[in-house]
Amino acid sequence: MEGGWVYFMTNHPHGTLYVGVTNDLVRRVSEHRAGTFGGFTRKYYLKRLVHFERFDDIRAAIQRETNIKRWTREWKDNLIATHNPEWRDLYGTIL
Repeated sequence: MEGGWVYFMTNHPHGTLYVGVTNDLVRRVSEHRAGTFGGFTRKYYLKRLVHFERFDDIRAAIQRETNIKRWTREWKDNLIATHNPEWRDLYGTIL
C-alpha cells in the first residue's frame, strides 16, 4: 500500500474547515485551489492549506481522517494552532 496525507483546507483563519485524505497532496491541493471540482471546497472557496500529516500507509491516513472528522471544532483549531498558529497557507511548503 502506498502512503497518504490528511489535510485541512480553509478560506481564512478560523474560517470554514475541510478535512480530506489523499495519496498525492500537491495534486489534490492544486485541484482545490483551481476549483477543478464542485462541491464543498469550491462552494466555500477553501483554498488555504493550513495543516497536513503524512502517513506511510493510506489506511492509516483514512483512519486518522475519520477520527478527526469526529472531533469538535475546538480540537481541530487547536491541532492547527499547534503547528501553524498564524493559519498561514502552507501550499508553498509542499511544492
